[in-house]
Amino acid sequence: MNIHPQWFLIDSEQAYDKAIARYEEVKRSPKNTDEHREKMLLVHLIEKYENSLWDFPEVDPIQMIKIRMDDFGYKPSDLAAAYGDKGTVSKVLNYKQALSLTMIRKFSQLLRLPVDALIKEYALKTT
Repeated sequence: MNIHPQWFLIDSEQAYDKAIARYEEVKRSPKNTDEHREKMLLVHLIEKYENSLWDFPEVDPIQMIKIRMDDFGYKPSDLAAAYGDKGTVSKVLNYKQALSLTMIRKFSQLLRLPVDALIKEYALKTT
């Protein structure tokens, strides 16, 4: 008999860490399974907790990425390793190319940023 954990609103860093760990275990669960339903609940609870903690300044997505890189001690090469293309990452960080959907997904996970913070429009340099 499988015992499924009961989830409640996340109200502490310990509960958050537990939810993240469980999400990692069930993130590839097939649809229409108890684990998939649990995964969807965890996504909602984790997002709600993160949004309650993070008061992001009004900056464009590239500035947000640079702030988080500084927070974590990452260099552009760390982002390139996650994305797979150093040249593209350089262009994005220098406002010469827009973030792609794949980059948004990978950087959101790597930098622990909500996707909403990365999908805002911003101006590119045209020179």
